[in-house]
Amino acid sequence: MNAIDLNRRIVRYGDLVPCRTAFIDAHTPGSDRKENFTIIGGGVSESADQHVHIADTPGFNIGAAGQPPKCRNSLHAHRTAEVFFVLSGRWRFFWGSSGDDGEVVLEEGDVINIPTGIFRGFENIGTDYGMIMAVLGGDDSGGGVVWAPQVINEAGAHGLVLGENGALYDSKAGAGLPDGILPMPTLTDAEMAQFPTVTADEFVPCFVARYWDMMAMADGQPTQVIAADGMLRDRPGFRLQLLRDGSIEEAPYTTARHEVLMVMRGHWRVTWDGGQASLGPGDVCAIPPHQTVSLAPSMSGEASLFRVITTDDVPGPTSDFHELPAALRRGRN
Repeated sequence: MNAIDLNRRIVRYGDLVPCRTAFIDAHTPGSDRKENFTIIGGGVSESADQHVHIADTPGFNIGAAGQPPKCRNSLHAHRTAEVFFVLSGRWRFFWGSSGDDGEVVLEEGDVINIPTGIFRGFENIGTDYGMIMAVLGGDDSGGGVVWAPQVINEAGAHGLVLGENGALYDSKAGAGLPDGILPMPTLTDAEMAQFPTVTADEFVPCFVARYWDMMAMADGQPTQVIAADGMLRDRPGFRLQLLRDGSIEEAPYTTARHEVLMVMRGHWRVTWDGGQASLGPGDVCAIPPHQTVSLAPSMSGEASLFRVITTDDVPGPTSDFHELPAALRRGRN
């Protein structure tokens, strides 16, 4: 494979294009100021207004959510993996059919691997605008989001309707459901009863990794954060690693699989045949297989980045957790 110009596969944090109408709760008070970013792949946005930076997918999607203080993302479930790390701010993640089964607060650099098969939401509890970066399993991320019934009902009172085709229609903008398209049905009580109750004591040890624990483990080699043998044991179709200064070989290497670099702290230099680039916090670089690169911090001081690598595992439910509820297995659109 001939070397390519990786500059074309870098998405800069400062160039990210937000969508403020990505989901059904875009008009719901308390959720109406959030921004959705689709960086690699189509993601799970329900809006035709969503900008996609890199359309082709490497077996997973990369996105981000930006929210001002006291703004929340409503309860929803996914059919494949949803992994976040906190780029900036302080965030409360909560889960359960009503959002009150458990919660955990994440600081900058912390990782959460939210299991499929439970409803989840999150809010910025910091004092400034915050950003969380996301990895979604699969090329199509399981076909969209499944919303808790109360989220759909409340959104309807504010003019937004989700069609059974997975598209969003805004009556405030004069849009209505097209002929032949029915509203997305809400989950029944029987379907909701299939979703398990998970306490914080069960959740946090298995699905949350703290930044400074990951940094301490990256002593001479990358920390395996999400992997079959990682801090968070899972096989969602990708492996998540944390790299820091001194944890990698700076010599050139040739990628065997798709790799995506997501910078957390400091500045990193990526070099390839014919070019190089410096990556800063929030920057994302997609490296295709068979590309020869070298990677190293480019400045002194704290430096860390997350690396996502495809695996041969089939993207799907979080491993060794609960049987996926039927409502997620069959899809809703």
